[in-house]
Formats: sequence, C-alpha cells, structure tokens
Amino acid sequence: MTKREAVFSKDLANKKITVVREFDGPLDLVWKAWTDAGVLDEWWAPKPFKAVTKKMDFRAGGQWLYFMKGPDGNGQWCSVEFDSVQPQKNYSSLVAFCDEAGNKNMAFPVMSWRNEFSESNGVTTVRVEISFEKEADMQAIISMGFEEGFKMGLGNLDEYLQARVSA
Repeated sequence: MTKREAVFSKDLANKKITVVREFDGPLDLVWKAWTDAGVLDEWWAPKPFKAVTKKMDFRAGGQWLYFMKGPDGNGQWCSVEFDSVQPQKNYSSLVAFCDEAGNKNMAFPVMSWRNEFSESNGVTTVRVEISFEKEADMQAIISMGFEEGFKMGLGNLDEYLQARVSA
C-alpha cells in the first residue's frame, strides 16, 4: 500500500479550499465509505474524536446529522444537507455546525462541499471543493484546525480501506 498525502490548496480570492486525495481501493468501496453512516462513523473524525450518526438520508434533499464526540463526551453537532447525488461520481452538500435537532448555528461558517470520485487501476481519487460565502468564513475554518483534522480523518479512511482491500 502506497503512502498517500492529501493535497490542500487554498484560494482566498475565490473563497475555496480544494483537497485532492488518492486511496488504494476500488471506487465502490471508497464511495460507500463517504456515503454510508456506519462506515463514516468508523473513520470520519480525527482521533481521539468519534463521529456518531443520529440520522443519515443519503439522497438529494436528504441529511446526515452527526455528533463529533470527544474523549470527554463533549463535542459538536454537524449537519450535511445533500443537494445533488450522482452515484459513484459526485455529490454536493451544505455543511454547518448545528444543534442536536439540525438547526444551524449561524455563529459558525456554512460551507458548500462538492465531492468528486474517479478510479484508475484500483486507485480512487477523491476531489473535495469547499466554497465559502466570505473569505473570513474560510479563514475561520482554517484557524479551527480544519486541514490537520481532515488529514487525520483521511488517514483513518486509509486504515479502513486497507483492512477491507487486503482481506
């Protein structure tokens, strides 16, 4: 298994973060890892945090509502509202911090995500483009440690895939 690194690029002028990451695994397995609540709960959160899904309805108009739980039991609720889904190709969503009922916390930035998936020779590439309304919103997410945390989560996904691909 090849050691893979996420490529982060920040475009302040256009208020976008782009993350490109390759995974050693077939498209169907990688797609499932990003779209199935049971699998997301296994890798999404940077350790020692854990994602705990309350609700997952993966379809255009659906929502993933989860709790990012810390080792002390405290954490943050997050909502992912799916705008469009093209199976095993891409999906777009609106991501926000929220309360347990899914009501957005507008004190934090709302992010527009577009995730694209492609496979070549058993390696699946995931390209994530995250757009913000304001540059200050983008800077706020970056200052919260987004890049480091997301890289850790993607590393967890490597571990998940490795256990399934080599099995």
